[in-house]
Order: sequence, then C-alpha cells, then structure tokens
Amino acid sequence: MSSDRETGPASFDDDDYPAFTMGRAAEMIGTTPGFLRSLDEVKLITPQRSDGGHRRYSRYQLRLATRARELVDEGTALEAACRIIILEDQLAEALRINEEMRGEN
Repeated sequence: MSSDRETGPASFDDDDYPAFTMGRAAEMIGTTPGFLRSLDEVKLITPQRSDGGHRRYSRYQLRLATRARELVDEGTALEAACRIIILEDQLAEALRINEEMRGEN
C-alpha cells in the first residue's frame, strides 16, 4: 500500500519527490542541462536516478538550482553561489526549528 503513496498523485505534492527529468527541469528554470550537471558536480544537488540512469529532480532541488542560476547570472562564481545557498538553507532550517520550539513553550 505504501508503494501507491510513493508513486501516486500524492507524491507530486512532496517537495522531495524526483518528478522532473533533466530536460524538463532545465526548461522549467530557464537554464541548460549542462548547468544542472555542474550543480551535481559541485555537490549542491544530487538528483536521484531512474532505473535507466537518467537524472530526476525534485521541486526542492529546482528551487536550489534556480537560486544558483540567479547568483551566477549576477556574477557570483559557481562555488561561491553554492556556499551561499547552503548557508541560506541552513539559516532557513534553523529559523524554522526556532519557531517550532517557541510554539511548544
């Protein structure tokens, strides 16, 4: 029964579900497949692989890739852009946890 949940329509509501092929992902965020491959090479995002070995991206990964593209378009080096994104993501998670803890008290 859980396999229906993992591959059914509800999966598409999951930010981490790898729903998008490389070509579709690149099209959606206005970049090239090569740019997405470079994000994998620098370990910003590691897409899941289909049974055939094709990269599959989640909505969460596409948000990170979009942010990377924005920073690179502004002239930030790719490695620096990735570090900025990692720090932004860590800050957002820390703020979320902090807010949760405040709500529990």
